[in-house]
Amino acid sequence: MEFTTWLLPALALVAFLYASVGHAGASGYLAVLALAGISPAAIKPLALMLNLAVAAQGSWQFWSAGHLRWREFWPVLLAGLPAAFLGGWLDLPPVGFQRLVALVLLASALRFLWQPRDPEVFMTPPPLALLGWGAGLGLLAGLTGTGGGVFLTPLLLFRRWASTREAAAVSSLFIFGNSVSGLAGLWLARPGTEILRGLPVGFGGMLLVVLAAGALGSRLGSRHWPVAWIRRCLALVLLLAATKLLASAS
Repeated sequence: MEFTTWLLPALALVAFLYASVGHAGASGYLAVLALAGISPAAIKPLALMLNLAVAAQGSWQFWSAGHLRWREFWPVLLAGLPAAFLGGWLDLPPVGFQRLVALVLLASALRFLWQPRDPEVFMTPPPLALLGWGAGLGLLAGLTGTGGGVFLTPLLLFRRWASTREAAAVSSLFIFGNSVSGLAGLWLARPGTEILRGLPVGFGGMLLVVLAAGALGSRLGSRHWPVAWIRRCLALVLLLAATKLLASAS
């Protein structure tokens, strides 16, 4: 097995790239773990645990840097949790729907490449709109097996409800909550001891690697990198997520 030669570096690269834009890497982990030959039964809980670890420290990094506007964005976070739990229990959406979502992500990625700067004027998001979008995007996150950040971040930026770093902060916390919800659903569906026994022997090493790489990525994204760099990384993340959706729909 090629575990020591490429799996850990691949996981580290995914964690670094996604964390730099306030995401946690679920779609990337799923692809890497599948290519590495990890047991299908272990891939989903393993990816969720890695996602949870990266999202937790990413949320702290963007919050401590002063980018989280909790008083304005709590509705989207509150509505997303139960919707993500429901989406995880439902069947995957039809192939046509997955392809449509992938095309939306591709269009979003191209727009961020063409517009690498924040706008000069922002708008205050209506609480009711945030509740509706939070529920819808949480459901979509559960259906597609992602943390939902690839859908929430473009929405906040296109509606001019947040700057690039503020959108990353909200998305990181959104992903953290959805990952907790997803793990809770798995824990109810399967005994916890069964989940833990199914994890690969190298789980501890994987966790440490994504934590270190994710901490570096979120530190650079929240405090040091220019907005244009973050937006280009976001475009790449959206392209990867769209590619995964198209591959699963083929």
